[in-house]
Amino acid sequence: MPTRALFREDAYLSACDAAVTAVDEQGIHLDQTVFYPLGGGQAGDAGALLLADGTRIEIADTRKAKFDGATPDDAVHVPAPGQQALLARLAAGVHVRAEIDWARRYRHMRLHTASHLVCAVLPYPVDGCSITTDYARLDLATVEPIEREQVEARLAALVGGAHDVATEWITDDEMAARPELVRTMSVKPPMGLGRVRLLRIEGVDLQPCGGTHVRNTEEIGALRVAKLEKKSARTRRLVLELV
Repeated sequence: MPTRALFREDAYLSACDAAVTAVDEQGIHLDQTVFYPLGGGQAGDAGALLLADGTRIEIADTRKAKFDGATPDDAVHVPAPGQQALLARLAAGVHVRAEIDWARRYRHMRLHTASHLVCAVLPYPVDGCSITTDYARLDLATVEPIEREQVEARLAALVGGAHDVATEWITDDEMAARPELVRTMSVKPPMGLGRVRLLRIEGVDLQPCGGTHVRNTEEIGALRVAKLEKKSARTRRLVLELV
């Protein structure tokens, strides 16, 4: 059975109870999790797993699990350095409390949602992106000049417009029939489970995305374009930061 990815339905869940399904060289596998694994440009979550006896295992990163038959939802929780001795307390069936570093995740959510606003302000194909705690970086496939002040003003208007943000689902076949929804050149839509998750920013943007986002653009807060440069003859790099 694949990991139940609770964050796909509710990105605001910061903790959950879970059972260990395996511990291997990749890390710790759970039957369900609130930890987002690295993917789609967004960094993996960090946090901790708490055992009933009070043992705390720090998690430095979360990655997609790699094994035969793995699905996009299968996640592996990577212990932080120095935690190896504690892993002996884990075995299949052991129950833990999985808690993410919420402050870190919430910054990811705000910046990831902001990156979707960039796609509305600058409607160019995205040829690479990275969502971290400190910034959102997008590489836009265009030769057109981009004005920093105009981008910041339009982003501020969309943030202040308090647009609702929600997810919806379509089948893999429906996704294949609507290629115009795909904005990214380097990241494929999260397919493989029979359905595809879309992110809709009301009146602003609609595209497939498996990441975590805020519920309303107003939550993003003030943004600034920290960097705007020519990456190549056909690509412009834009880096956003929270103010």
